[in-house]
Amino acid sequence: MACGSPAPADADLQKPENPITQINKAIKDSPNNSDLYFKRAQLFYESETYLDAIADLSKAVELDSNRFEYYHLLADVYLDSYKSFDALRVMKSTVERFPDNTSSYLKLAEFQHILKKHRDVFETVDKVLKKDPQNAEAYFMMGLSLKEINETNRAINSFQSAVENNPQLIDAWIILGQMYTELGDPLALKYFDNALLIEPENLDVMHAKAFYLNEQKDTNGALAIYKEMVVKDPKYKEAYLNSGLIYLEMDSLQKAIDNFDILLEVAPLTIAGYYYRGLTKELAGDLEGAKSDFKQALKFSPNYAKAQEGLQRVEGEM
Repeated sequence: MACGSPAPADADLQKPENPITQINKAIKDSPNNSDLYFKRAQLFYESETYLDAIADLSKAVELDSNRFEYYHLLADVYLDSYKSFDALRVMKSTVERFPDNTSSYLKLAEFQHILKKHRDVFETVDKVLKKDPQNAEAYFMMGLSLKEINETNRAINSFQSAVENNPQLIDAWIILGQMYTELGDPLALKYFDNALLIEPENLDVMHAKAFYLNEQKDTNGALAIYKEMVVKDPKYKEAYLNSGLIYLEMDSLQKAIDNFDILLEVAPLTIAGYYYRGLTKELAGDLEGAKSDFKQALKFSPNYAKAQEGLQRVEGEM
């Protein structure tokens, strides 16, 4: 038998080097490269290691204060780490430093909207529209704040201006459809269909249209869309949940249970799935199964009133 040094086991299956480790080495070689700190901050941000991300972004800005994207990410980190005042402060200073950068104004408006400073949103958006009267995102941001303060007609006008200037702004089409639905106006369907003409594979649009059809009592139309959705994405949990609810309303109890079963396979932490499957089992006479599902819902959410009531009912009947 030939002797010699054996090759390392699984030599070709070695794990790739951690991206942060790679950047650490690069920073050691180029300690004044601001972009390396920015890239590492992105990785820290994605892993919710916010303090490290802030430290790296501060260093990146120290090395190169003329990159607006550094400030944008820093604001995102502050916002997601519940430091909204710091996030807003960063974005205000960013638009002062980069007065011609439209994306910075729009990000400031987004933060102002999140923090419900709607009057400030209008002032920021107005500055954008004075420079760029056809800026679709500015109209969209204005529409969001107008909608929030119940200025329905003005909000609709803003969203319409947004899609006129940029038909690819799918979220604006969806919101228009939803707003017309709330108004009881059948024009709502047109907006969902327009969005699907632009992005036929967009599951969010399909979901919005299916929800609308169900609201209009077109349950077959809604179910057809939900079935199409799960073919495109078998893990789209809302399709199973809503299909189950429709079948429950139709008293098609086994079909409802089948959908709730799949829902809980693809998304086992969906509390509503356990509750509604329990309710369906209760209606079908499977009290033991109902009891188990209600208990599971309460395990995740002990104060879930509907599940508490359901458990009391079935235990009283057993």
